[in-house]
Amino acid sequence: MKHRATCACGQLQVSVDGELTRASLCHCHQCQKRTGSAFGYQVRVARSEVTVSGRSTAYERKAEGVVTLHFCPVCGSTVYWTLDGLPDDVVIAAGAFAGVSTPPPPTFSVYEARMHPWVILPDSVTTHWE
Repeated sequence: MKHRATCACGQLQVSVDGELTRASLCHCHQCQKRTGSAFGYQVRVARSEVTVSGRSTAYERKAEGVVTLHFCPVCGSTVYWTLDGLPDDVVIAAGAFAGVSTPPPPTFSVYEARMHPWVILPDSVTTHWE
């Protein structure tokens, strides 16, 4: 199955030729800043299933390793990123699928020690790192 994620203006697109199966939430401060929200919601897929079209600007930041975020130089939307510790995967912002594909609900959550106190996670979400 083909899925498509785009930035707000549509210039930067990511096509996934496969199922969207691994979704997560991240409550780290960097994801809060990146999204402008209380947490990040993302889908991780095999790099071999991903095709990127359009231009992106890359921003590298240090975390447990290097995270390279790719955002649209026109509208500024972060669409996808890579992690040096997971070279065979691409992570795509779940919101980038809006109006085109429906990402699966998250099954795990990380950095819950930084979670806003009003956030309530479903019982189906497991914690990986606090």
